[in-house]
Amino acid sequence: MNRSPLVTLPAELGPRAPVGDGRYVMGIDGGATKTLAAVLDLELLEVHVAHGGPSNEDAVGAQAAVGALLAVADAAAQRAGVAPGQISRSVLAVAGTDTESIERHVHRMREGWIVVNDVVAAWAAATDGRAGIGVISGTGSNVFGVGRDGRSWRAGGWGHLLGDEGSGYWIGAEAIKLALHDRDGTGPPSAVSEAAIDFFAMPSVESLAAQVYSRPFTKADIASFAKVAGTLAARGERDLHELYARAAKELGAQVAAVIRETGLGAEKESFPVGLIGSAFHAGEVFVGPLRECVGKATANAVVDIVDTPPVAGSLMLAAHGCASGASVSASALAPALERAVGIEG
Repeated sequence: MNRSPLVTLPAELGPRAPVGDGRYVMGIDGGATKTLAAVLDLELLEVHVAHGGPSNEDAVGAQAAVGALLAVADAAAQRAGVAPGQISRSVLAVAGTDTESIERHVHRMREGWIVVNDVVAAWAAATDGRAGIGVISGTGSNVFGVGRDGRSWRAGGWGHLLGDEGSGYWIGAEAIKLALHDRDGTGPPSAVSEAAIDFFAMPSVESLAAQVYSRPFTKADIASFAKVAGTLAARGERDLHELYARAAKELGAQVAAVIRETGLGAEKESFPVGLIGSAFHAGEVFVGPLRECVGKATANAVVDIVDTPPVAGSLMLAAHGCASGASVSASALAPALERAVGIEG
C-alpha cells in the first residue's frame, strides 16, 4: 500500500520558496456550488472579488470547471482594474478528487498559476500557513495538516459516495435516514421526520425518499438540510444530538490521523486546528464533541472555528510569494474581504 501523502504543499508555496516582487496577487476558491476569486492590492491592502459558478470537476466536468475558474478570475481582475499580466502570483484552490487534472487543463490556458486542493487553502486560512491543521466541513469534508518539519498529510476528502464523513452532505443524508427509520419502525420517533417533510416540501417521508432517487437531489440540496438538523440538535432532540456526536467522531478520527502522520502529536508545542465550513455553524453541539475527540489524540491542539473565508487562504498563499505580502495574515485580510464581498454582492 502506497503511504505517501495524498496532498502536499507545492514547493512554490513552501518556506524555502523564492520571494518575488509585485503589487497584485490573486486567490481563487473553487467549489462544488460556487467559485470566488479575489485580487489583492498589496500596497493598499484592498481586495476586489468576483463570484462564479461551480468549478469542481467531479460536479461539472473538467471543461466547465476550468471555464468557470478563468471567467471568475478575469472578472476579479477587471474589478481591480488590472490586466492579467499585472498579477504577480495566482493560487487556485479547487475542490474535487483529481486536482492534477484541473491543473493540467488550467496550465494550457494560464501559465504560472499554482493549483492546490481546496483543503490546502483551508489549512492556510486556519494556520496562517504555519504548522497546524485545517478541517473543512461544508458540502463535503476534508482534513489537511502540515508539521513543523514540513511533513503534510490529508485524511478524508473521498467525495460523497465514498466518504465526506462529518460534512454537511453526510449530516443531511444521515438526518433523512433517521426520518426513514422513524417511518418504517426500525428507529424511534423523530422530530426530524416532520422537519424533512416541511423543508423539502414533500407530502410524506416516503415521497421524499422517492424524490431523492428519481430527481435526484444534488449534494447541495441534501447538505442544506444539515442546518435544520443542527437546529434540532441544539434544541435538545436526542437523536440529532447523537448524530452530531457521530459526525464529530468521524472527523475526529481524520484529525487524529493527520496529527500522527505530520508528527504534531509528538511535540510539546501547541498548534491550531481550524474549523472551516457551514456545517460548523451548528455550534457547540458539533464543535464540543469534536474538540473532545481531538483531545484524545493530543493535549496540544487548539480547536476553534475560523470565520475567515477559505479564499483568504489561497490569497494569503499568493501574497506570501511577494516581498510586500510576506507578513500578510488571513485574519488581516478578513475585513477587506468582507467589504469587497459586500460591495460585489
